[in-house]
Amino acid sequence: MKEGLIQNRVAESELLTIDLTTFLPTDHPVLFDLSSYLFKGLILKEKDYREALAQTDWSAYSQNIVLVHCSADVIIPVWAYMLAAVYLKPVASEIFFDNAETWKEKRLLKNINEINAEDYKDKRVVIKGCGEEKIPDSAYFTITGKLIPVVKSILYGEPCSTVPVYKKK
Repeated sequence: MKEGLIQNRVAESELLTIDLTTFLPTDHPVLFDLSSYLFKGLILKEKDYREALAQTDWSAYSQNIVLVHCSADVIIPVWAYMLAAVYLKPVASEIFFDNAETWKEKRLLKNINEINAEDYKDKRVVIKGCGEEKIPDSAYFTITGKLIPVVKSILYGEPCSTVPVYKKK
């Protein structure tokens, strides 16, 4: 190296950075919360619930991903969720029994599991560790398990400051 030249060893290291935020779902699901159908916020009366569902304007859910859940800490009978599915299935693009946070994590993990690990064969990979959006720990676990059979090494963090996680022997 010539004296006085600044060498960018990070750029020359052939590290491949994976930013897990790129695997986050881009869809924005609509919530269907059974808590608004509770009598006095405590129980679900079957007759009242059936009538309320029959009178609901389902167009708000049309062609949307819909997450069915109950935000109240009460016991909801299974048939109540089943009835919601009966009304939502014909109008929604997809329906899930989930809240927004767990749905997002499941979709993230699904997207990670769909990558072709062979694209990373014999590569030195950095799994980006910092960012604006919180990434669940399960995503780091999943991408590591997916890549171990094929990569040369896995590091965590930023290319300029990494923690070694795995190195092929």
